[in-house]
Amino acid sequence: MSTKDIRLQYSGFVIFAAKIVSVVTGLIFQFTVARALSKTEYDLWFNINDVTAYFVLLAGVLPFWTMRYVTRDKEGAIKTGFFANLAISGVATLIYLLTIPTVMSALHISTAYLVTYLFVSIQILELYSLGVLESCLQARIPQAVGYGLLVQQFCKVVLGYVLIVQLGQLLLGAVVTTIVAFALQTSYYLKLLAQEMRKRIKIEYISEWLKGSIVNIYNVIGNQIAAYAVIMLFAYGGEGARGILGAAATVVNVVTYSSFLSYALYPKLLAEKKSEHVTSSLRMVLMFAIPMTTGAIALADSYMVLLRTEIAGAGPVLVVLALDAFIAVISGIYNAVLFGFETVDEEPKLSLRRLAKSRMFVAFSLPYVHSCITLPTAFYVLTNYAQNQPFEAALYVSIINSSARFAMFLVLYIIVRQIMKVSIPWRSIAKYVFASTVMGVILYVIPHPTRITLIVAETAVGGLIYIALLMAIDKEARRLPRDIIQEFRHK
Repeated sequence: MSTKDIRLQYSGFVIFAAKIVSVVTGLIFQFTVARALSKTEYDLWFNINDVTAYFVLLAGVLPFWTMRYVTRDKEGAIKTGFFANLAISGVATLIYLLTIPTVMSALHISTAYLVTYLFVSIQILELYSLGVLESCLQARIPQAVGYGLLVQQFCKVVLGYVLIVQLGQLLLGAVVTTIVAFALQTSYYLKLLAQEMRKRIKIEYISEWLKGSIVNIYNVIGNQIAAYAVIMLFAYGGEGARGILGAAATVVNVVTYSSFLSYALYPKLLAEKKSEHVTSSLRMVLMFAIPMTTGAIALADSYMVLLRTEIAGAGPVLVVLALDAFIAVISGIYNAVLFGFETVDEEPKLSLRRLAKSRMFVAFSLPYVHSCITLPTAFYVLTNYAQNQPFEAALYVSIINSSARFAMFLVLYIIVRQIMKVSIPWRSIAKYVFASTVMGVILYVIPHPTRITLIVAETAVGGLIYIALLMAIDKEARRLPRDIIQEFRHK
């Protein structure tokens, strides 16, 4: 399949459906982990991901260029990208193994968890592999990423139950479960791309990618510097602070799933620079993102109970993160426009001078502005107003991060306006907001349950209210079920 053959709606529906299924499987896994681990180990569960993130900084650097080459049907780009990223992952894993004892000591983590942290090194290899494989699939058969997600999620649920519940391997069991799930997902992707893996590696591609990757590395370092706020939260917020933020983020991740309805937009814009694709993606994404954000806000306290009963009062953290997730979803569409319309790498040789003057470089600089706002502010607030106060610390850090993200979105919006005028479907948005508001008010005023079954049931009722209202006032919503069926019949 070529990029021009990609169908935006079909691939978006498949991945979104897979993500919604993963809500159930993911919550089961996270529920198992949250209820099995002590407060200290639950903090460590999120700290593992925080620390590992510094060693997968480069995981998306070459895939960024690989996808652009695959989109333009460059021979051998998939195999070249895969093995180049695998080589980088080997170096990153070695550095991780050599430095992790020092990192644990600096963070005052007991050496009893050293084996667990060493096991995590396998995830580094997997994340580099998944990053490049998914970028290739996004350019050719994006819906396959949805199927791969289902493979990963179902493995997590089954193996997690065996290792954590049946065998009592708590934190280590959760890590091993994640490793095995990623391994199965990687194997599935490699099977789909097996024919491409028989082609010849093109060294000349790597030299061009490495040249362009200077700006990507500049971007990912900026993003990781900005993420240091959660390390400060772990260090200064007190026991449970990182767990509160992590639990809230786990719930609001569901809001970000709506962005996958526009998963194919970026490669589609690379192949066909048509503004109607952007408007169509905005309409589809907002139809789901707006009610999902509203529901998360209305039932924030109940959703926090899903993972740990003692953080039920941390609902305000979830409210802030829900709004933050909504901004992130919209930013994703505008990023797709910016990168999809960028032509700086269309010449046979990539010019660093042109790249440094491009809008792409300006967008890559935004994380540094974000960091300049958040890090000193978070440090000052944590050390002066919220030290060893877990709830207050998590709330303040989430507010600071979310405020900075919104400011960066406004800058991104101005940049995209210089590229093209995005036709925003205001009439449709007004309908989504109206139906979501009615749903949200109803969910907010009725009693908020603490039992899992009742929380799920109340969520389902809210969804039905939104759907019923939207169907009554929006012709496009009434037509959506028929469109989905047609898309799948003609896949």
